[in-house]
Amino acid sequence: MDKIDQTKYIFVCGGVLSGLGKGVTTASIGLLLKNAGFSVGVIKIDPYISIDAGTMRPQEHGEVFVTVDGGEIDMDLGNYERFLNEDFTKEHNITTGKVYAQVIENERHFVYGGRDAEIIPDVINEVKQRIYSVSKDKDFVLVEIGGTVGDIENMPFLIAAREIGREFKSAYIMVTYLPFLHTVGELKTKPTQHAVMMLRQTGINPDYIITRACEPVDRPRLENIAKRCFIENDRIFDIPDLETVYKVPRVLKDQGLEESLHNFFGVSPKNNSNEIYQEWDKFVDYFLSNGRKHVKIGLVGKYVQHGSHAHMDTYVSVLESLKHAGFANNVKVDLEMISSEDLNEQNYVGKLKYFNGIIVPQGWGSRGMEGKLLAIKYARENNIPYLGLCYGMQMAVIEYSRSVLGLTDANSEEVNPDAKNPVIHLMEEQKKHMKDGEFGGTIRLGNWPCKLVPGTKSFEIYKNYNELDSDGIVLERHRHRFEFNNDYKQKLESAGLKVSGTSPDGLLVEMIELTGHKFFIGTQAHPEYRSRPLKPHPLFIEFVKAAGS
Repeated sequence: MDKIDQTKYIFVCGGVLSGLGKGVTTASIGLLLKNAGFSVGVIKIDPYISIDAGTMRPQEHGEVFVTVDGGEIDMDLGNYERFLNEDFTKEHNITTGKVYAQVIENERHFVYGGRDAEIIPDVINEVKQRIYSVSKDKDFVLVEIGGTVGDIENMPFLIAAREIGREFKSAYIMVTYLPFLHTVGELKTKPTQHAVMMLRQTGINPDYIITRACEPVDRPRLENIAKRCFIENDRIFDIPDLETVYKVPRVLKDQGLEESLHNFFGVSPKNNSNEIYQEWDKFVDYFLSNGRKHVKIGLVGKYVQHGSHAHMDTYVSVLESLKHAGFANNVKVDLEMISSEDLNEQNYVGKLKYFNGIIVPQGWGSRGMEGKLLAIKYARENNIPYLGLCYGMQMAVIEYSRSVLGLTDANSEEVNPDAKNPVIHLMEEQKKHMKDGEFGGTIRLGNWPCKLVPGTKSFEIYKNYNELDSDGIVLERHRHRFEFNNDYKQKLESAGLKVSGTSPDGLLVEMIELTGHKFFIGTQAHPEYRSRPLKPHPLFIEFVKAAGS
């Protein structure tokens, strides 16, 4: 194996239940280490057998995050990129499906010399090799092991983590949940004790425990966890529910985790300036302060409800991008999620009239489509700033075709394959994939170039933020298989819908806008994947600015 001798590893696993914020915790630790001058790599392990997250339902799994090289990955990779302000690749995600596919491929090619392929050592070695492959030239590599200790599916990954710990200096962190019993007014530590016991059964003793609860955990209970779990008091840290996830680095730093990790690994900070953390702290203070102007944004989508609650994970990159843009404009963005299925001709004006801006994000299929079209119509006719992302751009083209061109049957082939006026149609290279039923990993993914038209609002926005190269091209991430139908391009442009960006060869429409409108832009790309707290995306900045003006 290609071992990287100088690299130190930090493994983060979860106890009691999932959804605790292991990804945010991992990203926060990475930010603190990077602030101290260390080079940091991050890996997300997803124990599911799927190759990637591309075919998963967003309401069950959350947003699918797309990397520059076209990886479709769990949304935690988005947290890594936002916190560390770096681009990562599909190689920074390991799934059971990827591991087993490679082991089977090795066996078919006689890599194992005729013996049977087994979980130990072959699956374990494949996991280790994938971790080592992205560790080159990194001082620290953080590895988040998805799922919960005790799950059968993450056992091989814990065993691999245990073996790496015998080869390299490693720390094991368990993020665990303390349930609060309202009837007795008490946080309970017993589930955490059991989770630590299960982790020990894999041969791993946690070096650190980070508790999660709806309120701060009191010192007696933290000391009880230390005593029952055989861990030092000063290696237990607590992250209660916070006003914003961006505050987690501050909480961990104030409790001394950064210094503790330096001592654990026997290293000294390479950089004492705290420059990264100081800028981050300003961003956090923005969330905690009051008195700023409020801008009300309506997000109209079909994945907004989860039971009786708003589902925040399905559009998490969009939501975070709006927060970043609020910081850049020194305003508070008040976001409301609106189910497009709840909008109809009778109520849409009443439901939308309170918003300063409307955004329609990514989506698939026909459900809720008509509600999205009504929201776009309202924004267009009332000069309300509008931003359409991927499907949101396609819906804007359909709405304009119906309302302005008079093509009342205009549609997308995704919704109606037999549409008489398919202003959005299937990309040519996608037709064979669809015919053969090849869905996973076959859509247009990753970074693609967009050449912007000088004189358009889109061009000026990207130019003003120094995003364009000398040819007027910007790279944005994509995730789609349907596109603007160029057969309707001339008609639409003649009617006032401006094509403001295309692929460099001019064949694919990448961006559209309306001239004379306060702000009406649609993009086939997903700019939300590029937005960072300290470097918000220009389209979101200008959208929020227009909404607040």
